Amino acid sequence: MAEIGFYHLLTMTVDRALPRLLERAMTESQRILVVAGSPERVDYLNGLLWAYDEASFLPHGAARDGNAARQPIWLAAADENPNGATWVMLIDGARADLARYRRCFDIFDGNDAAAVAAARQRWSEARAAGHDLTYWQQTDRGWEKKAKA
Repeated sequence: MAEIGFYHLLTMTVDRALPRLLERAMTESQRILVVAGSPERVDYLNGLLWAYDEASFLPHGAARDGNAARQPIWLAAADENPNGATWVMLIDGARADLARYRRCFDIFDGNDAAAVAAARQRWSEARAAGHDLTYWQQTDRGWEKKAKA
């Protein structure tokens, strides 16, 4: 079963939070798949990760870049795993076969009622499937663990 963290964004957009979460994940030397809601969103994120902070570097790629096996971070609009990722980050309400990964980050916008409702549904489904769940909420002090199931 996968370890799934639900990341409830309140003060930061996904575009600002994702690079920071990826930086943290990279300190664990994991290969990561980021699943976004559309191919256009993947293209946008591909550019964002190159330019979000000139003092940082997140090695990544997407289908148009090729060389998936060499990319520690792979951006996709579907649950493909050409870089052999063991961790998956889901944004924009994207879904993945959680049994394929050791760890999942389900990142959602807490200021969007539909996104919150969809995240609650995903939590219920993941709990019913027997996954290890943790709910994180963004605060002024950083991430706070609010629940574990």
